[in-house]
Amino acid sequence: MFEYKHIDSECKKIDLPVGKVVCVGRNYLQHIKELDNDVPSTPLLFNKPSTALVPLNSPVVIPKNLGPCHNELEVAVLIKTRLCQTSIKDAEAAIWGVGLGLDLTLREVQNTLKKQGHPWERAKAFDCSCPMSQFIAKEQLDNLSNIDFSLSVNNELRQQGNSQEMLFPILKLLVNISNTFTLLPGDIVMTGTPKGVAALLVDDHITIELNGHFSIRTYVV
Repeated sequence: MFEYKHIDSECKKIDLPVGKVVCVGRNYLQHIKELDNDVPSTPLLFNKPSTALVPLNSPVVIPKNLGPCHNELEVAVLIKTRLCQTSIKDAEAAIWGVGLGLDLTLREVQNTLKKQGHPWERAKAFDCSCPMSQFIAKEQLDNLSNIDFSLSVNNELRQQGNSQEMLFPILKLLVNISNTFTLLPGDIVMTGTPKGVAALLVDDHITIELNGHFSIRTYVV
């Protein structure tokens, strides 16, 4: 397993601990429709442990013999200060920066768990289930509500999104999460995925882009 650490746009280590990953489900309408899910009235939250994190510039490791493992590319927000029952202003001040992460999902496992009324962790929180990019400092971003990102598999565009399409925008998400449980320095918030989820296969080549900031090429093992 590849050791994970938060890194900046120059691939230098960010002086923050590696914490939990708070994930937001069903935050893009077209993705909700493609999986025939209900539109949530409040953010749908689940967690991945720190052991799910691996660097995105390393090979993407998918489980074997557990059914399809789907790509879910998401804008990831790195937290630098404690947030508990916060305001919009304090939430914005608590952001170190923004990157991209993959919420790898064992779809058949998830569907079985959903039918049984069980939590999703076996489908979402396994080791290596959260490959994470470098983070772009907030000061280098023009607008949190206009972040373009995309994922291509074998040179074919599979997912493309913009943060303005979120049902619950980034700052409101941080406020909502902080009213449920505390976010700590080094935690990451994954903000939901646009349409285009599909199974990844061994030897697939992946390109992930945060428009205007970076492009990462890797492959699946």
